[in-house]
Amino acid sequence: MRVWLVVLLLLCGWGAYSWWQHRPVHSAPGVMVDGVPSQEDVGAGVTLTRGHFTLKPRATFAMTGRVLSREDYQLDDLSPIAPTDLAMGWGRMSDSSVLDRIRISQSNRFYYWYTDHYPIPRHEIEDSSANMHMIPANDTIARELRNVRPGELIQFEGFLVDVKRDDGWHWDTSLTREDTGAGGCEIVLVEDIHEAR
Repeated sequence: MRVWLVVLLLLCGWGAYSWWQHRPVHSAPGVMVDGVPSQEDVGAGVTLTRGHFTLKPRATFAMTGRVLSREDYQLDDLSPIAPTDLAMGWGRMSDSSVLDRIRISQSNRFYYWYTDHYPIPRHEIEDSSANMHMIPANDTIARELRNVRPGELIQFEGFLVDVKRDDGWHWDTSLTREDTGAGGCEIVLVEDIHEAR
């Protein structure tokens, strides 16, 4: 019985630590990010290998944005290479007065939002936010990604990539911010990430 109590206490302690590490950052109302993500096609280029995965860069990618939500994965097909998804917002989707009226969640590699009354037009919500599958380029980037908190303002750059596994399974990145649903997520090989100032 004592062993189970110790295990329970350890699990509770780990849960509390995880919550504290990823507790949301709260900001005053106002647009925090005026710009939009930037990208430039790279054409046919060199492919990169990460274990059983091959990455094909499609475009350079850089953005400053507000983290709307984060979700960590351990058991799906992409988790060995992209353990974290970040739902990112910019423009009025970085404004707390707008976000306070939108419910946001993530699961199964998708980003979901819902509102009873649209604080901004629907197309603006869809075009000014996106779910991004984050592939850390190295261990340092992986550590930085683990520390990202919802509500935080971050800046990162790297490449939009298509991913192919040795067995033929593949996942292609979105190349536009104007799509939604399956295939509408960006797959980002992150080469630099830091808190935006």
